[in-house]
Amino acid sequence: MKNTIKMLFFAVTILSSAITMAQSTVTGTVLDPETNYPLPGVNILEAGTSNGISTDFDGNFSIVTKSKDATIIVSYVGYLSQEFTITGSKDLGSITLAPSEFGLQEVNIMASVAVDRKTPVAVSTIRAADIELKLGTQEFPEVLKSTPGVYATKSGGGYGDGRINLRGFTSENVAVMINGVPVNDMENGQVYWSNWAGLGDVTSSMQVQRGLGASKVAVPSIGGTINIISKTTDTEEGGNIYTTLANDGYKKFGFTYSTGLMENGFAATVSGSKTDGDGYVDGTEFNAVSYFVNISKEINDNHKLSFTAFGAKQRHGQRQNRNTIETYTESERGRKFNPDWGYKNGEVTHVEDNFYHKPQISLNHYWTINDKTSVSTAAYASFGSGGGGGTAGEESSKFNLGSSDYRLGNKGPIDLDKIVDENIANGANGSTAALRASRNDHVWYGVISTLKTDLTDELVLLGGLDYRNYKGIHYQEVTDLLGGQYLADDSNVNNPNATLQVGDKRSYSNDGLVGWYGAFTQLEYSKDKLAAFVSLSASNTSYKRVDYFNYLDSDPLQETDRYNFFGYGAKGGANYNIDDNHNVFANIGYFEKAPLFDAVFTQFDNEHIIEDAENQKITSFELGYGFRSEKLTANVNIYRTLWKDRSETVSFDQPDGTFASANVLGVNAIHQGIEVDLKYKATEKLTLTGVASLGDWKWDNNVENVQIFNDDQELVKTVNLFIEDLHVGDAAQTTFALGGSYKLAPKTRFIVDYNYYTNLYADFDPSDRNDPSYTEDAWELPAYGLFDTALSHGFAFGGFDAKLTGRINNIFDTEYVSDARDGSNSNAQTSTVFYGYGRTFSVGLKLNF
Repeated sequence: MKNTIKMLFFAVTILSSAITMAQSTVTGTVLDPETNYPLPGVNILEAGTSNGISTDFDGNFSIVTKSKDATIIVSYVGYLSQEFTITGSKDLGSITLAPSEFGLQEVNIMASVAVDRKTPVAVSTIRAADIELKLGTQEFPEVLKSTPGVYATKSGGGYGDGRINLRGFTSENVAVMINGVPVNDMENGQVYWSNWAGLGDVTSSMQVQRGLGASKVAVPSIGGTINIISKTTDTEEGGNIYTTLANDGYKKFGFTYSTGLMENGFAATVSGSKTDGDGYVDGTEFNAVSYFVNISKEINDNHKLSFTAFGAKQRHGQRQNRNTIETYTESERGRKFNPDWGYKNGEVTHVEDNFYHKPQISLNHYWTINDKTSVSTAAYASFGSGGGGGTAGEESSKFNLGSSDYRLGNKGPIDLDKIVDENIANGANGSTAALRASRNDHVWYGVISTLKTDLTDELVLLGGLDYRNYKGIHYQEVTDLLGGQYLADDSNVNNPNATLQVGDKRSYSNDGLVGWYGAFTQLEYSKDKLAAFVSLSASNTSYKRVDYFNYLDSDPLQETDRYNFFGYGAKGGANYNIDDNHNVFANIGYFEKAPLFDAVFTQFDNEHIIEDAENQKITSFELGYGFRSEKLTANVNIYRTLWKDRSETVSFDQPDGTFASANVLGVNAIHQGIEVDLKYKATEKLTLTGVASLGDWKWDNNVENVQIFNDDQELVKTVNLFIEDLHVGDAAQTTFALGGSYKLAPKTRFIVDYNYYTNLYADFDPSDRNDPSYTEDAWELPAYGLFDTALSHGFAFGGFDAKLTGRINNIFDTEYVSDARDGSNSNAQTSTVFYGYGRTFSVGLKLNF
């Protein structure tokens, strides 16, 4: 018996030794080729097995192989994979991954991509893999909702109608750039995300730089900069096809194909998709076709050319008008209720809708002059065509929610057939109520060029020029007479008492011409633990207006002079790496920004012009601390921004339900707060994240002579605003986010995100803030929290590398108010609101080849 036990023990020992000898330990560090900084989260896989891990925050990895002879695959989204064949234990040392996209390094330089522990700004970066996992059917800005300082919502709920606030600043004051090219509207600064439907499919990375940002072009970003880097051209041949199905009839089909970098130096990538659905909110049906093309040519070692064109032609119904909470409660449709649509001849007809096509075209030239100097130049053009629907006619009040005789049921859709019958009966007197569209076409082209030269090993000098020319074409046109013979209109002095047909212009017709010349220079220092920069910029913005309706063609007033506004800025900052774990940074800046177009032409005519309108003046500073270790990364930022002589246009609904806007000029605001974000790698498979943003944003003074206009650009009234010390509304000042990501297998990932919002105040209606004795803060919306989850699984399918992704947003179907306009008594009863979406889901399949 004893001999038997000894023999068994000996056999187990020999077997264990054999298994141990068959295993190997492989270590290494993965680095980014551009910055030489470690890359966390890189996939390390033993080929032919499910044995895999990820690099830690310092880019390090250690994997125990199942076989003594093994092939190790190092892969990361946006970079070329590398394979290493090993025999026995081995330290692979530093592994530098090369970008998988042609010209990506040059694009990153032009787009001023910030570098961790070097660029002294508060920054968050989201990679393509996370965008794919988090996006689902969300609006593109919502991918950023777990980022410090960000508040993103779907607004009215129409496709592409999402909005984003950064540190309390709306999109007019957040610089949005795609591949280093600015896309904010040249007249009002706004960003319309519906113009970029499908952009998430071709985004390589998205970086949010809060505060002054690292942008080198003369773009003054008050709240921050959203830097979107699109795909360029994959250096390896391949592609994919994909489809997504979701709630409320959502269907999306798309493809991507790349030739790879060919022997003749050419490479091309093309991508396209089609999306349509019924919409979560009633009457928000949508359809969109998006496309992306990149053609690149490596002329020689010194010259590269890259041509890119992308865009999306889309149309969607909108929920344009907010309503009281009581209205939603009384409606059978609850939070899906939408008053801005109806039925005509049994078919859905959108009274409020949006349609637009905005191709963006650019030609980039990258010139390496020598080992120390290079020049990157982008020539670009954008041609926008489209607008938004609405109502017209002397009895357009028939479309309002209060006109119950024209509703199908209690607060139901609009009975457009009844309006059609009345217009027909009106005969030769024409339509008393019709549909129209407000058109906002544009032609925009520009050139941005940046020179970079290494003065010494420690000093880098950059300089650049930024030229833009913009023409905005604005008018209303009749889109549906609703059975009538014509629509009477007397707004055009060149064609008084007109009888309009579909396609004819009405109400107003004018052009806004904007010119821009900018220049910047920046000196960067980097040695050992210290990195610092100083930057100067200057710009000249010119405005001109042409009015075709208010003035006779022979009237010299039809066309104004050009009015020029000089802006400038200076900023600087430094980052100091105390050791491998700790770093601190600070930045400070001051700049003056030209007033908006409407702050110069304040009454939508060519006579009431403020030629010496005040520049907007911004002072900002920030302190930051960072911690990096194998398990934990954390950031703490403290900021304060003082904004003087702010100019902006506020849109709101009047008591009768009609749309209005106000020019708010000369108001001051203070935005300050603290932001914390952290990432903890609990195990090789589990990563936890946390975010906290605590803001204190207030108006700093009262404002006189605020002009309010109706939707026909007619001055309705002028009021004084008494808002000093009131909270800035329209975005949650306090937010928290918690997240978890768990790797069930090397190609299977499960995530859960929780976002909590509080201290969210309603945006104010200027017409309700004209009483000096009324100093109440705007209505504070109820706090709310949302859970989202997603699961992705990679697998082999018929020779394809496939990925299945499922996502559920608002898991617990929480009912909440996401947007509000303050009411007359600043309470829940009088304020008008948009409800956020309830539970939604999506399932997507991608096949790579």
